[in-house]
Parts: sequence; C-alpha cells; structure tokens
Amino acid sequence: MFPRRRSLSRIFVILLIPLGLHFYLKSSWFAITDPLEIQENNVLDIVTGSGDLLDARKHKFLQVRIGRDERPDMFSDVISNGLLDYWARFQKPFISNADTSHMDAQSVLASVEQLLSLNGWVAAMCPTLTRPFSQNKHDTYDDLVQQRRLYYFAIVIHSADHFLVDQLAVIVQMARRLGSSSIFVSMLDYDSTDSTETLVDLCEAVLTLLGVPFRIRRVPRMTEDPAAAYYPLEEAHMRNLALEPLKELHQRRKIKFDRVIWLKGFTCPNDILENIKISLTNEAAVVCGMDWAEYSGFFIFSDRWRTRDINGDQFRQSKSSSKQDAAPPRDAIGALRYSKHLPFQVFCCESGTHVVDPAQSYYQGINYRTGTDYHNLSSVDGVPNRPPDAPCLDSSQTWFCRDLWIHQAREGVREVEAMDSRKPVNKRHLDQDRHPVDPNPPPIPVAERDSRHARRQHKEDLDANVGSDFDAMPDTDDGLAVVPTRRLSVPNSVFRPARILINPRCVTTYAGVSHAQLALDLFGPKKGEEEPSLPESGGGKYTLDDWEGAPESFVCQEQKSTGGRSATKTQRRLGFSIYEEVERLS
Repeated sequence: MFPRRRSLSRIFVILLIPLGLHFYLKSSWFAITDPLEIQENNVLDIVTGSGDLLDARKHKFLQVRIGRDERPDMFSDVISNGLLDYWARFQKPFISNADTSHMDAQSVLASVEQLLSLNGWVAAMCPTLTRPFSQNKHDTYDDLVQQRRLYYFAIVIHSADHFLVDQLAVIVQMARRLGSSSIFVSMLDYDSTDSTETLVDLCEAVLTLLGVPFRIRRVPRMTEDPAAAYYPLEEAHMRNLALEPLKELHQRRKIKFDRVIWLKGFTCPNDILENIKISLTNEAAVVCGMDWAEYSGFFIFSDRWRTRDINGDQFRQSKSSSKQDAAPPRDAIGALRYSKHLPFQVFCCESGTHVVDPAQSYYQGINYRTGTDYHNLSSVDGVPNRPPDAPCLDSSQTWFCRDLWIHQAREGVREVEAMDSRKPVNKRHLDQDRHPVDPNPPPIPVAERDSRHARRQHKEDLDANVGSDFDAMPDTDDGLAVVPTRRLSVPNSVFRPARILINPRCVTTYAGVSHAQLALDLFGPKKGEEEPSLPESGGGKYTLDDWEGAPESFVCQEQKSTGGRSATKTQRRLGFSIYEEVERLS
C-alpha cells in the first residue's frame, strides 16, 4: 500500500518538473529580461490573477523612459549642485522618520499642481469653461468613469514645447477622472530640437509621482538630410512606434485597451470624454473632434490633408465665419448635422485629438503605412512617369482610413459566407451572381459636383503655416481634374461601412486660440436667436442609425517627392473600389 503511494507521488513529482521549469523560465521574476521591456505574466500573476492590470507601483516596467540623452553638458554640475542643496536644506532636516514621508510627497504634488495651473491654460480654464451650447450641463460622464475601461493615450511630439505642458495637464486631469491605473501614456519625442526634451523630463516625474503607467521614448529622425525626408513615411513611422506598447501589452500580458486617444494640440478633458462616449455609443472605429487654427481674426479648419467628407471631398472654405449653408462637409446630411452641432459621418478624419477603437484596427493588424513609389529629390534619377490611376501618395492617416473601409468590407463578406448554408462557392462567382459585371461599362461622366475642387495654383496660401494646416492646398474655384475611371462593377454601398465620425462640438486649438471664443464663434447663438437645444451626448441624435457606404472616388492630395512636410503637393480625384481591393487581398 505504502510503496504504491510512494510510486504515485514520484510520478506526480516527475510530471510537475517540466511544468515547473516552464513557469520558471517564463516567469518575469526569474528570467533575465530587459527592464525596459514589458514582461510576461509571472507565476503569481497567473495563480492569483491581477487586480489592477496597469498597476505601475507593482510592475516597474510599466513606467519606462527610453532614449534619454544622458551625456553631460555645461549645466550638469549646476543642476546636480542645486538638487543636493535643495535636499540638504529643505528636505533632509524635516524628515524624522518614515511616518513623515507622505508629507514630502504631498508637498511635491502641490508644487506640480501649482506648476500646471500657472503654465497650462488647459488646466486652469477647462474645468470652468462654459460652452455656449451648455455642454457642461448635459453630462458629467460619471457612467463612463464607473465602467472602468482601459484607455491608451498616444502623443507624438516634434519640437512642440509650446503646448506639451498643456497636454500633460490634460493627462493629469484624465488620470484623476478615470483612475491612474485605467490609462497608459505613450509619449514619443521625434527628434525635437527645442526644449521638449527638458519638458519630457517633467512629464516623466509627474506621471511617476501619480502612478500613471507610461513609456516615454526619444528617437532620431529617419534621415539627416531634410531634402531626402518623405513626410508621410516619417508620419507612419512615428505613429507605429507610439503604438508599440499597446501591442506589447496585448501580446505579453493579454491587456486589451478599449480606446486609443491621440492627443494633438489643446483639447479639454470634457471634449475627450465626450468623444470617447460617442465612440462607445456608435461602436465607431474613429471619432475626431474639429481642429481649428486662427488667422486674421477668424478661425480656419486645419488637417484638411487628412479629412474627407462622406463624398470623398475636402473641407473647403471651412472658416468659422462661413454661413451655415457653406458648412465644411459638402454632403447634404453631413452639412445638416454639422449645423446642428451633431456628429456626422466622414470618409476619413484626423481632426486634432481623436479616438480610435483598437479592436477594429490595431488589434486586427492595421498599421499606419504610406505609398512607396515617391521620388527622392536628392537622387540623380529622373522624375518617374506615374500613370493617372497610380496609388495616391497622401498622408498615413488617409491610408489608415482606406484600410479601415477595406477591413470592414472583408469582415462583412466573411460573415455572409459563414452564414450561407449553401455549398461553399468561389467568392468572385458569388459576387458576380449578385452583381453582374458589365463587360463594357461606360466611363463615369465628369458631372458638375456640389462643390468644385481646387487645382494646384501658384499663389500664396494664406493659412499655409497655421496650426497643423501647414501642408494644406490653396482654396480656388477651379475644377479638379478627374482621373478617367470605369463604373464600379460592384458598388461600394453593398459592403459594410467603416464607422468614422467627426464631432463638431469637441474642438482642438493651438497656441493663442481661446476655446471659449472659438465655441462662441462656431456655435454661439446669433443676435436675436435662442441658444440651440442639444440632445444628451450619450444617445438620441448623437447615435447614427444609418451609415453610408464609401464613396466611389475621393480627392487625392498627394506628396509625390521628398522634401519634408513643406514639400509640394498636388491633387487629383481617384477612383476607389472596395470590391477590387477585397479581391486583391483574398
């Protein structure tokens, strides 16, 4: 009896040895890992589970700084001596035991609060900002806070010290509302040459004190020669680097974020919360605010390079002083909803701070990318002769939007095929049965559109260097050349749409632009008019019930050659066939 028990015990121990070795080698406690990398779950995490997935005080690898310039400079001794003097005179004499340590931390946090209040107008003004359309009265976002979702904040900084402190203030306020263990901050400093690196040190200190998980990283530019720099490629490279922690946390610790918030310019916390709520309510892939800059006493909508309405048109004559019938979106439904300050559907946007659903994008393998057949001006080769229907060499965001439309269409096709009880057939044949292909389709007529588009003109662009609209094309009334395309064999409207929205009530501004003045200029009641009555942000008219399909063509604003952000750009209208893209990827 006893020998049999001993034999069973030995067999059990022998079986446990490989399992124990597996956990030993995989455990972040025992394995030799890079302290800067996000580590996999260790034995205790697997056995006991984890309370707060983003507990930075428990997991030190959740607060990481990469690429800091540690080289000594002429101020190194001055700073070091100042720190030692402050410690010796104002810190050490007042620390009697461990019980007084919290007083020191509280003193530092009070200093941080004072710093942000004095230097960041967002921190000082946003909590008390009264919108002319009573935004603060409609929603306190308590239900959003109670849901305990996970949010990923991404910031790409390139010599932008004029608003980095304000963005830090916004992150601090969002951490207080949502909880420090409910957010992760990815901050990428892309070869900044101003005081950004010093301010990033401040960001690191503040986020560490507040227990907010972060990865702050500084990277050099892709090429030292500005003439050889291709801005869309740099843009895609920066954004993908900023998303690396998102994917590492998913792959190594099974952490999924509910939304990714890209911070640009100045955006108040309530605006971010509203866009998050609209994103969740509509199950939207992307929700953008509206990005405004100031010029000559009026406001101009920026980021027109990356924004297209649901007809594929650019936002032209988009000034805050424009009449309601000349709204930025040119499609009838979008213009109507814009005039009522309601979210409207677009083909693509990246208007300032925007919210992305990673479940519909990043977790599906969609990354930021660009065209590859651009011309390097620093080379001796001649300018290549590109055909009229060559892929559009535009921004990485517009590529991202087109990838979203194609991905949603493919997902819809897969679901239809999975539900089809018939014998599996070739998808091409199935689509041809439903939509017969005309062997000789007529060309699309070049009809007069709702608004005529701009042809490249050699004259000054008045708002060319305002806000993020540095690369916008000039406004003209000339027609835009249309690339000859054949009528689509399968219309885009039959495919599942990508849910991309702009919320005009949530604005992003730049240095020197008042949120309150902009809101009054855009949405304030005119003389003799009453303030508009708006629905709650969580439902009602804020939820779109009818989603349009993708347009069959879009305005392609492209950068064909290197030369950085200010390189020459041209325009053309290019056909867009989801059917052909789905077939190509099948």
